[in-house]
Amino acid sequence: MNQRASQTQLGANVAEYSVSELSGAIKRALEQGFGYVRLRGEVSGYRGPHASGHCYFALKDDKAKIETVIWKGVFQRLKVKPEEGMEVVAQGRITTYPGSSKYQIVIESLEPAGIGALMALLEERKKKLAAEGLFDEERKRPRPFLPGVVGIITSLTGAVIRDMLHGFNERFPTRVLIWPVRVQGETCAAEVAAAIRGFNAITPGGAIARPDVLIVARGGGSLEDLWGFNEEVVVRAVAESAIPLISAVGHETDWTLIDLVSDARAPTPTKAAEWAVPKHADLAQDTAKLGLRLATAARRVLESARTHLKAAARGLPRLEDLVALPRQRFDALEKRLGRALLANTRAHHMRHVRISSRLHPRLLSVRLGRARDRLDTFGRRNVDALSRSAAARRTRFERVAGRMQPEAVRQRIAYGGERLSTLEARSIQALRNRILAGRRQLDAYAKLLGSLSYQSVLHRGFAVVRDKDGHTVRKAAELHAGDRLELEFADGRARVETREVDLGDRKKPPAPASRTSQPAPTRPTRVRRGGGSSGQGSLF
Repeated sequence: MNQRASQTQLGANVAEYSVSELSGAIKRALEQGFGYVRLRGEVSGYRGPHASGHCYFALKDDKAKIETVIWKGVFQRLKVKPEEGMEVVAQGRITTYPGSSKYQIVIESLEPAGIGALMALLEERKKKLAAEGLFDEERKRPRPFLPGVVGIITSLTGAVIRDMLHGFNERFPTRVLIWPVRVQGETCAAEVAAAIRGFNAITPGGAIARPDVLIVARGGGSLEDLWGFNEEVVVRAVAESAIPLISAVGHETDWTLIDLVSDARAPTPTKAAEWAVPKHADLAQDTAKLGLRLATAARRVLESARTHLKAAARGLPRLEDLVALPRQRFDALEKRLGRALLANTRAHHMRHVRISSRLHPRLLSVRLGRARDRLDTFGRRNVDALSRSAAARRTRFERVAGRMQPEAVRQRIAYGGERLSTLEARSIQALRNRILAGRRQLDAYAKLLGSLSYQSVLHRGFAVVRDKDGHTVRKAAELHAGDRLELEFADGRARVETREVDLGDRKKPPAPASRTSQPAPTRPTRVRRGGGSSGQGSLF
């Protein structure tokens, strides 16, 4: 009993804390006792960034596990993003989360646990992209033989761009467009991908010439230095490029994922410049050789044709031999023709003499008399027939006129008038009924049209997007930078121009949040007002 009393008295002297005070004291003790630590472990439970942009997962080994947090700004600056099962070395500070009574590490930097982890991550990413068919040889296109414009994506500082320009000047001077990017660091991958898509967004025939071939170039370096060219965003940008692309990243022994997806892989940037354009001296020499071969071939063809012509001429008969037989036939026919004309003339003369002996005026007078007698007979018969027909018709007309009375005609007229009035009233009523039925049907169709018409949708705040040809645009994938569009609202129309197309279903790289690094040159999306109406989303 005395021992219990003493314990009760000792417990009564312990200071009393609230839950918040105790949680705050533990938090301060952990933060002051550990501060910044470097922690090595395996990523567990990673499901990508949260809707807020922060990342929550755990680091574990074979015996323990600790919760981790990466804030949104830090996650955007990370060079290597965490992946499930990846072994990493994290640096951050130890703290607690009073809401769930657990301690955690807030990560400030993250890197793979050695070169072996980087190579394992690279192999895993390579297998994933190869399974999608991005490295297939069938999808790779041939390089243009003589490009008019060459686009180069590299850094303006360093010897790479100078060596490439020197190679162009030596082989074949051509027009070069340079898109400066960082070829090392956290923003390297985003800038290279933006440069590739920027070159592809140039409209052919516009103020800025669109390149016929692209070159992504960088000097040699370690695996960490070249890691930006192994990022998935760069590989997918190369795969989507409509312009053939030559990869010239690192030396001949270096390789990255961009080398596997590009249309051609050059061992060095200088060799890429040599592959892009042919050598002017070789072209001139080949042209001279082809010209000489063409002249020789033409001379041989002419000589062969001349030989064949001479052989054919020797096989043809002489002109005198060809016309000798026709000439003899013509002379024989000419002699026969004269005699035939004389005989024909004599035959016609004899026939004319025989006919003229039978022609006398008396014969004509007899025939005229007979024709006159027949005409007189037909005239008398016609008069008699006309008299009989007229008498019969007069008799019939008199019988009919005797039966016709004015009273019967008036009765039929009256009956017809009454019937006409009845039919008029019925037709007017039927017309009215028909008009009312048509009006009701028209009202029903008007209501149905109003409910189905897109005009009712426009009054709810939506808009119809059409291209320059008047066709409705239903998907953002159908748009390109620089397209002119027409937006139809409920109260009018507006004309706009697209500067950049942003497809929401594509996974885009996180924008870097570093204040010291300069962002990649991008083209801001601006809408040019053409119809006086503000921009608005479209239902279609």
